[in-house]
Amino acid sequence: MKTFLMKWIFAIVGYSFYRFPGAILGFFVGSILEFFFKKTNAQQFTSRQRINAIDFELNLLSLCAILIKADGKITENELTYVRNYFISNYGKEKADTIFSVFNTQIKNNNQSLEKICGLFTMATPYATRLQIVYFLAGVAKADGHVSSTESQKLSQIAHLLRISSLDFESIKAMFVEQAGNAYKILEIERTASDEEVKKAYRNMVKKYHPDKLINVDEALKKGAIEKFREVQKAYEKIQKERGL
Repeated sequence: MKTFLMKWIFAIVGYSFYRFPGAILGFFVGSILEFFFKKTNAQQFTSRQRINAIDFELNLLSLCAILIKADGKITENELTYVRNYFISNYGKEKADTIFSVFNTQIKNNNQSLEKICGLFTMATPYATRLQIVYFLAGVAKADGHVSSTESQKLSQIAHLLRISSLDFESIKAMFVEQAGNAYKILEIERTASDEEVKKAYRNMVKKYHPDKLINVDEALKKGAIEKFREVQKAYEKIQKERGL
């Protein structure tokens, strides 16, 4: 129910039972409930602003560490990918600080995947969490392929971040080469009509456009541009196949 319609809906219901007095009572009750829901939504929005930059970066690095260790093999390519990512996006000095804090204060502690994902779920919007999964998929692919163990760990992280299965499969298709990946990226079946393909592309543009990442980590914004390009490439590939 739209919050701003609540008082009017209650007024109509009240009128249907008790005429004019019921409408007044319904309007009054609806207004109170409307105020309550608006306050609750505002509190939830405020709570999402409580993760500061350093906590965001350290927890993102923790997710990288958990994913890299998932298959029992820590490759130099994966470590280099993560380090280069932080250096290119934050600068060497800040990246060195992040890694130093991580190595001295966090690395040797038991890292709870559920706790980290819970923090991100509470403190960041859905678009940001989508981008986190995209970045982690890139980490998994850094050594040339995404192993089944890494894929399972990515799926677990996506689930804990409350990413829909369709969105996860779309991101996964950007890194794991399989037949029909272009369709998976657009979250449709190969049997989709031309009009459904165009509609799916428009929906993905709305969902994945970098402008949706407002006031968040600059590194994730850069990654969002890459992801957005993957959506465009998938659409162009389907267009070429179908002669659209």
